[in-house]
Amino acid sequence: MGRMLIQSAIDFNVTLSVLDPDPHAPCAGLCDFHCGAITDYDTVMAFGQACDLITIEIENVNTDALRALVRAGKMVFPQPNIIALIQDKRTQKEFFRNRGIPTADFILTDNREQVMSSAEFLPAVHKLGRAGYDGRGVQVLRNRDDLHKSFDAPGVLEKLVDFTREISVIVARNRDGEAVTYPPVEMVFHAEQNLVEFLFSPARLTPELREKADRIARRVARELDIVGLLAVEMFVTDEGNVLVNEVAPRPHNSGHHTIEANVTSQYEQLLRTLLNLPAGDTTEISPSAMVNLLGEPGHTGPARYLGFDEVMALPGAHIHLYGKRLTKPFRKMGHVTIVDRDEARLFEKVNFVREKLKVIA
Repeated sequence: MGRMLIQSAIDFNVTLSVLDPDPHAPCAGLCDFHCGAITDYDTVMAFGQACDLITIEIENVNTDALRALVRAGKMVFPQPNIIALIQDKRTQKEFFRNRGIPTADFILTDNREQVMSSAEFLPAVHKLGRAGYDGRGVQVLRNRDDLHKSFDAPGVLEKLVDFTREISVIVARNRDGEAVTYPPVEMVFHAEQNLVEFLFSPARLTPELREKADRIARRVARELDIVGLLAVEMFVTDEGNVLVNEVAPRPHNSGHHTIEANVTSQYEQLLRTLLNLPAGDTTEISPSAMVNLLGEPGHTGPARYLGFDEVMALPGAHIHLYGKRLTKPFRKMGHVTIVDRDEARLFEKVNFVREKLKVIA
């Protein structure tokens, strides 16, 4: 995501410096690159002192250092207290409940023993409080036989929601409190890995549900008082309820399609919010879909892309590779955006990309 932000920053003559622990990170070679641990206080402090404004593309960062940089007069967005709150799904869920934001019922757990004693709460989803990412740190517990899958660490046991759709709304909010939203997108998750396999926009919602999702997303952003982007992931139930699942205070997988499919991409929008510029137009240019390119199971090593030429020849398809040298099973290696005004044809192209383009070693 930092790589795609650089592409937008070039248009604004904004120079970016990037801190990443991987010497071969996608941003290396494209900017003023610094290799170091984003969780290390001294490393983040040293990096931030040379910057005018600091933002993130992942929540797992040292927030104590970010707070110290704010005290030293640096601008840090999203604000460190928001990052710290969202880093732990436990405090995130409590924030929703305390602010009256609709979300699934939940129990906070400290260890596996507490989960085992909460069998009457099943079916439920057990989530690690911290360190879960891209499907890791999530276990579905449908009955007592599944309890052994729970985590022996602080987490949240969340009622399994019988939902019809999982959607996301991205909110952009600048320092003046001006907020705009992108149309809701509908996400389809990998059955086993619990990460987004593909999504499409606009989500198949009634005007009433679309307005309700937009209103809830704006409210979450306002309650957090966030500056920057906020992706609000939500469940839509048969009864017409919209429940917040979780949020991400940064560019998000559910907004990659905006590069081709909306007047203003989420990356340009982020720059506008950080620099306190007028918000960009979020209007959808065309219905679209986004397919994640995931490393194939059983393949670890230097990445090769099978079916690349066939997908390149597909009308409306735009391939984005992330510059990751090594693939491994289910690692996000890139994405393909597809734009087409005909819904049936759009889904035919989605299936073509999913079948043809494979990332192997």
